[in-house]
Amino acid sequence: MTPADLELTGIRVFQVIVEAGSFSAAADRLGMAPPMVSKHMARLERTLGARLLNRTSRSMSLTEAGTAFYEQGRQALELLDAAAASAGRGQSRPRGELKISAPGWCATPRFAKLLAEYRRAFPEVRLDLHLDNRMVDIVSEGFDVALRMTAEPAPQLIARPLCQMAFHLVAAPGLLPQPAVSGDPAGDPPPIPMVMPNYVRFERLENALWEGMHRSIEAVMKSSDNILSYHAVTAGMAAALLPGWLVDEDLANGRLVRLPGATDFAGTLFAVYASRRQMPLKLRSFVDFLAARLGQAPEASIQAAPKPV
Repeated sequence: MTPADLELTGIRVFQVIVEAGSFSAAADRLGMAPPMVSKHMARLERTLGARLLNRTSRSMSLTEAGTAFYEQGRQALELLDAAAASAGRGQSRPRGELKISAPGWCATPRFAKLLAEYRRAFPEVRLDLHLDNRMVDIVSEGFDVALRMTAEPAPQLIARPLCQMAFHLVAAPGLLPQPAVSGDPAGDPPPIPMVMPNYVRFERLENALWEGMHRSIEAVMKSSDNILSYHAVTAGMAAALLPGWLVDEDLANGRLVRLPGATDFAGTLFAVYASRRQMPLKLRSFVDFLAARLGQAPEASIQAAPKPV
């Protein structure tokens, strides 16, 4: 390895340190031992003759020189990576295992058909799906990509909007009788029994539904599993706010109904990954495929995402 190679590696290491937020996190992302990360960083600062990071045992921040060098270095590396990707196109096919995090409500026939279509196009890619409504740490948990609806990601993440996702407040027909005078002198209707996601604040959903329906809600069950919530709704247990991917067909055939006066909620589904640089073909092919099938949109920062449903 030549000195020039070492300096380029040092620039990449510096970029990842800034994006990951710490030397140890950068080491995990780069697959390096932490002392090697420190060594590359020290060499880069010596070569430049400038301190790029202010660091103590508890905190780290960019110096003025570091801020300027980070931006310039990022642009230079993106140009180099784009040139390398362009030169390498057509020389290989996407292959290997792709580890994907996705919400539980992706467990639908529609999404399964998309996965089957992707596999027919790219048979050398093995899909490792983890369906969970938990917000995974993409880098530390080794995920290649996460499908998310969120407004508060880690700032270093890159995201590509895939499609709009509607959520509907639905119930089995006949769950709620027509509003009638109750024992309350004011004649207020009884609260709506609800299956609630236990990863959403009750008060937030209650306030949003009150604005549209002017009825209170009662959480009769909480669940982290959207599929269980769906089956509880179809069994007539309660109402629930569920994504269109789960309930569109049931609404069309009358098995479920929207509650009168309820407001639908919507947000954007994103494909989220750690970096544009050195993006593996297996990841690029999967993200491009979903964007094309679900509603192609330009790449954007996830910080522009709407608030989660």
